[in-house]
Amino acid sequence: MPLFKTIVANSQTTVKIWKIDESYDDLMNPLTLKPDTLNRVLGMKSELHQRGFLSVRHLLREFGYTDADLFYDENGKPHLKDGRQISITHSFNFSAVIVSDIVVGIDIEKQRDKISIIAHKFIDYEFNYLNENDTEYIKKLTAIWCVKESLYKLFATPGLSFKNCFLVIPFSLSDTETVAWIDYKKQKHRYTIHFLEFEGFTCAYAIA
Repeated sequence: MPLFKTIVANSQTTVKIWKIDESYDDLMNPLTLKPDTLNRVLGMKSELHQRGFLSVRHLLREFGYTDADLFYDENGKPHLKDGRQISITHSFNFSAVIVSDIVVGIDIEKQRDKISIIAHKFIDYEFNYLNENDTEYIKKLTAIWCVKESLYKLFATPGLSFKNCFLVIPFSLSDTETVAWIDYKKQKHRYTIHFLEFEGFTCAYAIA
C-alpha cells in the first residue's frame, strides 16, 4: 500500500498523500464502488486518470471511509455523509485527500515548464516579486497555482478568477507556508496556506 505521507495539520485536520504505483486492476480489485462511481471510472479514456481516481478511494479507506460515504454537490465539490469536510486532488502519479472538521481545500501539481506559458492567466500581483530568471521560477509558479487552487476548492464559489480574486504574498519555497487573500464582492478573506514539495510535485492545502 503506497501511502506516501500523512500530515497531521492540527487536531482536527489530516492530509494523506498516495503514490500511485499500482496497476489499474490492483487498485480496482479491493474496492467496492457505487454504480455511478463505477460507470464514471469505466467512462474515463485515460488509464492514468482512472488510477488517480481509484487511488483516492484507497485514501478514503485510510481515513476509514468507503466510496459510499462520499458524494458531490451540484458544483462538483466533494462531501462526506458524516458532515466532516473533505477535499481531493490527483496529478499524474500522486493523489491526496484532506479531511477536517473545518472547511479545507487541497491541490497537487507536477512541476512542469509549460506552466510559464499560462502564468499570465492566473497571476497578476505576484509578477511583482517573481523573476523569470530565478532557478526556482517554475517551482514558485507551481506553488502559486496550488495555493490558488486549494483556496478555490475551499471557497467553493464558481466563477472566481485566479488572476483577479486571489493574491499570494511573497514567499520562499523553504518557508513551507504563505499568506493568501481572496478578494470577492468587496470583502477580503485572509488565509495561511501550507505547501510542500516532493519528487517533482508541489502540494498546497488551505484550512479556513
